[in-house]
Amino acid sequence: MAQYHSVSTRLSKKERITYSVLRLMISAAVILGLWQLVVVAFQMPSFILPSPMAVLDRLGTRYDVLLKHTWVTAQEILLGLGLGLTMGLMFALMMLMFQPLKRWLLPILIASQAIPVFAIAPVMMLWLGYGIASKVVIAAIIIFFPVTTCCYDGLRNTPIGYLDLAKTMGASKWQLLRHIQFPAALPTLASGIRVAVVIAPIGAVVGEWVGSSEGLGYLMLQANARMIIDEMFAALFILAVLSITLYFTTDIVLKKAIPWENK
Repeated sequence: MAQYHSVSTRLSKKERITYSVLRLMISAAVILGLWQLVVVAFQMPSFILPSPMAVLDRLGTRYDVLLKHTWVTAQEILLGLGLGLTMGLMFALMMLMFQPLKRWLLPILIASQAIPVFAIAPVMMLWLGYGIASKVVIAAIIIFFPVTTCCYDGLRNTPIGYLDLAKTMGASKWQLLRHIQFPAALPTLASGIRVAVVIAPIGAVVGEWVGSSEGLGYLMLQANARMIIDEMFAALFILAVLSITLYFTTDIVLKKAIPWENK
């Protein structure tokens, strides 16, 4: 293990990216190969499990429609992430700065996660309509709790020695938060953001399933109702690629923004 670590540290940035892309391509090839093997071995009909080539053909012939619905879902995910991260940071800071508020706020936050998202979605549709706003709010509701808990834990677990030293130097409460507590909480917050990025598409797609006229979730429902299963798998494939791309992009940005995270 130590030998592998020493070799990996000697690799240049370009080589690490090349190896990452290579691993991703090998993983994709293995998955597609197993998929094709299942279709051939069990003679799966196309309305149950289409072959990878059928899905690829649908991606090529319907790329304009798929691209249009992908753009809608991507907007919902990104806006939901922005709203959810803002809510998460706000609630974490409120619980840290106003300790008595924590006793009242924490049960409400837990209750918001205890209710299944499928139960919340119709209510959001009723209040906010069938446009993009309801999907953004649903995505935000799903992701803000892990962001809140990770950020709050990071802020609360700041090393006491740092805080005591800053207090002896006359630092104010705001200076403690800005220069010590928040930087110390960033690695933990980064973990919450990574979780949020992964589950944000769930909120957007669930909202589209409950009520929508566009988006990948809507397209999947329509394709399923008309038994166009290869188109449904094409939409699912694009959603997976979108989620993976968003995750790795976020991971790269976080590693750049928090260079001390892995140390």
